[in-house]
Amino acid sequence: MRRTLKQIVKFIITKIMAPFTRLVYGELSAFFQSLKPNFTRTYWQHKWAEWQNSRNRSDYRFLFRGLLKLSLFGLLLLVLFYFAVYSGFLGGMPSTKELKSVHNNTASEVYSADGVLLGRYYTQDRTNVKYANISPAAVHALIATEDARFYDHSGVDARSLARVFIKSLLLQNESSGGGSTLSQQLAKNLYPRKNYWLWDMPVNKLREMIIARKLETIYSKDEILELYLNTVPMGGNLYGIERASRRFFSTSADSLKVEEAAVLIGMLKATTTYNPRLDLERSTKRRNIVLGQMAKYEYLSAAEADSLQKLPLELKYNYTTHNDGIAPYFREHLRQELVNWAAGKKKKNGEPYNLYTDGLKIYTTIDAGMQRHAEASVRKHMAQLQKQFDAHWRGRNPWGRNSDVIQVAMQRSDRYRKLKDAGKSEAEIVEAFREPVPMQVYAWGGTNKKEMSPMDSLAYYSRFLNTGLFSLEPHSGYVRAWVGGINHHVFKYDHVKSKRQVGSTFKPIVYAAALDRGISPCDYFPNERMTYPEYDNWSPRNATDQYGGEYTMRGALANSVNTISAQMIMKAGVNRTVAMAHRLGIDSKLPEVPSLALGTADLSLQEMVTAYATFANRGYQVEPVYITKIEDREGRVLREHREGEGAKKVISEETAAIMLHLMQGVVEEGSAAKLRSQYGLKMDIAGKTGTTQDHADGWFIGITPQLVTGVWVGGESPQVRFRTLELGQGSRTALPIWGEYIRRIAIDPDYKGYYNSRFEPLPPHLQASLNCPSYRAEPPQENFLERVLDKIGDKATQTYEQWKENLKKRRKERKEKRKKNRD
Repeated sequence: MRRTLKQIVKFIITKIMAPFTRLVYGELSAFFQSLKPNFTRTYWQHKWAEWQNSRNRSDYRFLFRGLLKLSLFGLLLLVLFYFAVYSGFLGGMPSTKELKSVHNNTASEVYSADGVLLGRYYTQDRTNVKYANISPAAVHALIATEDARFYDHSGVDARSLARVFIKSLLLQNESSGGGSTLSQQLAKNLYPRKNYWLWDMPVNKLREMIIARKLETIYSKDEILELYLNTVPMGGNLYGIERASRRFFSTSADSLKVEEAAVLIGMLKATTTYNPRLDLERSTKRRNIVLGQMAKYEYLSAAEADSLQKLPLELKYNYTTHNDGIAPYFREHLRQELVNWAAGKKKKNGEPYNLYTDGLKIYTTIDAGMQRHAEASVRKHMAQLQKQFDAHWRGRNPWGRNSDVIQVAMQRSDRYRKLKDAGKSEAEIVEAFREPVPMQVYAWGGTNKKEMSPMDSLAYYSRFLNTGLFSLEPHSGYVRAWVGGINHHVFKYDHVKSKRQVGSTFKPIVYAAALDRGISPCDYFPNERMTYPEYDNWSPRNATDQYGGEYTMRGALANSVNTISAQMIMKAGVNRTVAMAHRLGIDSKLPEVPSLALGTADLSLQEMVTAYATFANRGYQVEPVYITKIEDREGRVLREHREGEGAKKVISEETAAIMLHLMQGVVEEGSAAKLRSQYGLKMDIAGKTGTTQDHADGWFIGITPQLVTGVWVGGESPQVRFRTLELGQGSRTALPIWGEYIRRIAIDPDYKGYYNSRFEPLPPHLQASLNCPSYRAEPPQENFLERVLDKIGDKATQTYEQWKENLKKRRKERKEKRKKNRD
């Protein structure tokens, strides 16, 4: 259709207009040639006198003929101009089909499992609402102020255009109002104006009139109002009545009061000039004008308008960025994943989805209540811990004279990268970093405005301890809480995903490998410091430097005995331990050395919690799930997760049950005992604390029947740490956050059943096999005959193993000899 119109326009221009133009041009040239002798004032006065005295009608016919030709020429130009705009010859014109499926750039929204809006991704901050969900006061204010004859025209108001032509253009009355209807304004909002040089205004105005008439034939009046109030710009990147209501009055569009609606509609005249946040007095005056218009067109009585105009303008301003709200670290992680997912997902028209404009609805597994409890627990403990840390290092830097800490922080900063990209040398960058500038400085008590150099700022922020908390349901893999740090405005690094040394939290994986190897949980192991010559004389020591006695697996795990963990990995095998870790859900590369038993690997909190969840899920490993469903703006499901997908059996149910029993010892008789005494937790709990070398990292991963939750605490640099084990151990830094988080959930009425929840009881045969003391001071005395028989047995076993090795060796030699003889 559009192509046909273009061909018609081309035909008219080349076949009809060109000859006609030449004819008119010739007549006009002859006419003006006759006026050529003189163009002085005296000449025209003389001609006028001659014409008045003349009664020759041919003079009148000549003028009439000239005016008629000019009129026809002008009319033809207007027709051609209209067709050129209508056909899109002077710029794209939306088709009827396109107008029937009008879509605004709409923010994608992220929802929690319990229906709470967590956040939004957008380039234009907009949420579309139905007409029924818009306050009638907003609709009435809009019509009264912007288009009083809205229900009386079909997109173009001839009366308004005439008023603009006479009052605005001829009489130069600027207060006469505009001629654009709401439908024309909607057309401008949907299809922004283009630059046509000298023809800019005529082309754009006609284009908007044509689109407005089309819109009126496609949509009802109510639908046009709905579209308009969803597309209208409200300043900056804020669009639509719903988001404006949330921003300025902390309410929804359907709950706007009359005086609030008048403020927002009043802003449409000039969103910056009448922004109540920027100029309350001017906005109030504009609001009162809108209320006056509503009274004029009888949407309000005069008394109501007068009463509302006397009210003070009260804002409930609520501006949030992507750093604000709950779960900001999770939302940022989700954003990065969804951008890539959307780019590979095609719409019906073949174009990829756009996370920022296509109005997707993302439903997640995050529990808003648990997330709030997690964030509150982090704030409570980390504020106290930072105060203690600052006092511990008062007057000194935790990194001492090691300037690499600040150097690395500088090179990781956005300021450094921008200066580097601008071509600055290292010396120039350092100089820029030492120049004081005004800045907002974060502190646990609130932000302060200070003047300091960026280098001093780096040193200031490097002293902060940070944290990560990750909580999921072991049976479904659903992530319920995700806290990546203490403040997303300042600390962007997500410590749910960052990798740090895991310390003793790796020991349960070693013990699981030992159980898988057939070692009994009631075997006793001596607490003796040993040296392993085959591993460069590696000789692990206990953190407490205390030795003696013997422990079972439960006792050794509860007391985090390093010497026994070393024996355990030797018996299980380093390679088998690495394989066990990968089966449990750890993807990172692990060092294949026995010191792995003490937690020398760098792993993420997410990986460790995933591994522990396998123990709580009867040996089934489930990947963390945080997206349950994604819908497009029409409600079509684009992606959906079915519970139980991807679960795989990686260890026996018996091994998983034994591991839960062993880790319960950490809470009942080990380093996590204060979860009972200090936090009053009554449910079954299994877990493990962890502290790395020089107390740089503190860990606690705990399992309850419904949740597996891990917490890490440390500095951005491992150099930032407490000086003593007493202050820096995981039971002092990380475990209190875990305890406070679970305590808050347990007493919350929304989570009934958590307080007294229990693990499944052990089968009778396992209970019998685990019925042994965790520790014994001395091994039982054996009689002489038993000792002799044990020695004979050990010698026989050793001889047999040696014979097997020699036999294997001789067979290999004979095989090689036969091969050599054949050759």
